[in-house]
Amino acid sequence: MTRKIIIDTDPGQDDALAILLAFASPELEVLGVTVVAGNVSLALTELNARKICELAGRPDARVFAGADRPLMRPLVTAEHVHGKTGLDGPDLPEPAMLLQDQHAVDFIIETLRKEQTGSVTLCALGPLTNIAQVLIRAPELAPRIKEIVLMGGGFFEGGNITPTAEFNIYVDPHAAQIVLRSGVPVIILPLDVTHKTLTTAKRIERFRAMGTRAGDASVALLEFFERFDEEKYGRDGGPLHDPNVIAYVMKPELYRGRYCNVVVDATNDLTLGMTVVDWWGVTDRPKNALYIRHVDDEGFFDLLTERVARLP
Repeated sequence: MTRKIIIDTDPGQDDALAILLAFASPELEVLGVTVVAGNVSLALTELNARKICELAGRPDARVFAGADRPLMRPLVTAEHVHGKTGLDGPDLPEPAMLLQDQHAVDFIIETLRKEQTGSVTLCALGPLTNIAQVLIRAPELAPRIKEIVLMGGGFFEGGNITPTAEFNIYVDPHAAQIVLRSGVPVIILPLDVTHKTLTTAKRIERFRAMGTRAGDASVALLEFFERFDEEKYGRDGGPLHDPNVIAYVMKPELYRGRYCNVVVDATNDLTLGMTVVDWWGVTDRPKNALYIRHVDDEGFFDLLTERVARLP
């Protein structure tokens, strides 16, 4: 049985690999790609999303532009990681496919109303602004969402944009608060797990050996993306964050975590955007998320490379 998903994204090299993985996987039906400002501005993230759809051989996919800034704060972007286009590395052609006229939030609301209750999973690869706006405008739709699987946060590994905050949550901490208070089943793939899926030289060679357009583009994306983290962390390869969301939806058995309470700090300068995870259950706050901490990293890369190899 195929899983129906909406990918909410701010591409981003690692977002690109996640989108390629989704389109290469027949067990997933991508209902649409909704785009948010995050790694770069909305004008660039929507352009990048269309480029990636065409790279995946899916010019028929529908891309919807959403929020151009967070709910309550100025936009913070990450060109220092992703390059000025957000997708530096490969030389991808200008897309022929058009952006949909409908706003991303309207599309998600319409889709949740139309599809069977509990059949649609929201896969969040960027700041949670679009998804929070859905929950603000149509809170009655929360029970219709199967689950929200998101890349964001970090606790044991600390942060990557500040000492305490991971980028996606930091950009829009108020949106993250709304998602975590919504009552929708939430699965969090934080830095604690993505820092275990490293793009080592050996793993990148598997993409190079494909000899395909998607394989070559993946090499260029990964080699550009990892340079920042290799320098920062001093390891062979950087963490590959966003594809973990898609891999989890397909093969949750690759992952281990526990249900616990997760709260986002949206008030203090020093810890703004921090995900405070009650891993050890030292409070009586209700468990509101499945927080993933462990991954079979070889199994993850096997899945990713096997699928991307199927693309044109």
